[in-house]
Amino acid sequence: MPLRRVAIYGGTFDPVHNGHLAVARKVVELFELDELVFVPACVPPHKRNASITSAFHRFAMLALATEPDQRLLISTVELDSPDRPYAVDTVARMQSESRQLFFVIGADSWAEITTWHEWERLLGMCDLIVVTRPHYPLAEPPAEAEVVDVRGLAPDAIRELDGRERGPRVFISDAVMMDVSATRIREAARVHETALLRTMVPPAVAEHIEKYKLYGN
Repeated sequence: MPLRRVAIYGGTFDPVHNGHLAVARKVVELFELDELVFVPACVPPHKRNASITSAFHRFAMLALATEPDQRLLISTVELDSPDRPYAVDTVARMQSESRQLFFVIGADSWAEITTWHEWERLLGMCDLIVVTRPHYPLAEPPAEAEVVDVRGLAPDAIRELDGRERGPRVFISDAVMMDVSATRIREAARVHETALLRTMVPPAVAEHIEKYKLYGN
């Protein structure tokens, strides 16, 4: 049987917003994935001193946002193991003989990839999909990465490149050129800019934020 094509999309998701969802859906389409799994972080290593909304609310907002799309799933693998927060650990726990795994990151995370815990091992475990951002320069790849630029390519062309015999690769994609800021969303919620908030997150997420008065401080 062919391997299921599954992407992991990790992050704080505080909150999940329309930019995250647009990236997820476009990556599913371009790379002909069977599913994409959002993995909310318990406390990301690089944000341990930050104030992050509870895992309960971040998971709830993801559930509300992804409910209409059967290909978008959520995993609590990191929430259940707060002592193992690194991407390389998450990928290891989600690997399976029945899956071909992809790991989705933004251009900002790609710029910092060599600071990640066991990043060389991560590059050897699965394919990476780096999604570029508007007005954000793309960092030079480390020598260890086999980079394939698929910007502007259709799904069949990407699948042909992906199907060749090779080791894990780093695919550079311009899947979505939408720049939505979680910081701006939290500020809009804080000052009760309801109309603006609803342009940046799904209606159900906006209602959850308003109901539980998230980001008030």
